[in-house]
Amino acid sequence: MAKKLIVSAIQQPCGDDDYSVNLAFSIAKIREAAAAGSDLVVLPELHLGKYFCQIEDHNVFDLAQPIPCAATDTLSALAKELKIVIVSIIFERRAAGLYHNTAVVFDKDGSIAGKYRKMHIPDDPAFYEKYYFTPGDLGFTPIQTSIGKLGVLICWDQWYPEAARLMALAGADVLIYPTAIGWDKNDTQEEQSRQLDAWVTVQRGHAVANGLPVISCNRIGFEFASHGESGIDFWGNSFITGSQGEFLARANESETKVLTAEIDLVRSETVRRIWPFLRDRRIDAFGDLTKRFID
Repeated sequence: MAKKLIVSAIQQPCGDDDYSVNLAFSIAKIREAAAAGSDLVVLPELHLGKYFCQIEDHNVFDLAQPIPCAATDTLSALAKELKIVIVSIIFERRAAGLYHNTAVVFDKDGSIAGKYRKMHIPDDPAFYEKYYFTPGDLGFTPIQTSIGKLGVLICWDQWYPEAARLMALAGADVLIYPTAIGWDKNDTQEEQSRQLDAWVTVQRGHAVANGLPVISCNRIGFEFASHGESGIDFWGNSFITGSQGEFLARANESETKVLTAEIDLVRSETVRRIWPFLRDRRIDAFGDLTKRFID
């Protein structure tokens, strides 16, 4: 395993109705990242198309694909050609009536190194994911690749410190959060600012608490699905941090950008020696964490 890695997050629009257009855009940006020397490229959540979870429509299930599929075959061949690790998020058709929001990790030889199925599924206005996605059943297990163990989590998972901790305890070298999150245009500027600050802060906190770099990759652009809903203004602000939560690369709310940074896994070891949070965990007193609420 390399001690230093060049990593990239692709902040891009994903709102074209044609999946092939969105995939071609992602591929062009992956090539750009590879030309910059990246070992790892992360794409936004469900980057092949619009964020369809704004509505509940059973016809949308026609968009789901088995794994492997044509899109994963294309990304597999690209990973092999460029000798780069790619993290992509697919609307997975596992069986009739059984669908997942699934990360697929392609190793440098083009093989599928592993999958992660989104564990926490939201159900909020314009984020009706429980209608579409079955909660993941693969656990919080890092995916072993030629460049290290990737702790891949997806969007809503990023709000849960337990998910990041379990990935860290299982040996993840980096935490990765492909995301589709944005504002309701009816929210005030103050509320929008609070939401964005909370989103950035909680993920930086996962870096600090676990002594691990974080890659957070969001989409950009305004999208609405149909039926006249107000739509979502995806807020971008993708970023990469080091193992103390320090920003290594960051995008704004609207730019198409390939964020690239070097992460130092030796430094992660040093940080954990200085701040030995794993050593001092009171696992003898944490049993109540398995309860929904303590009455």
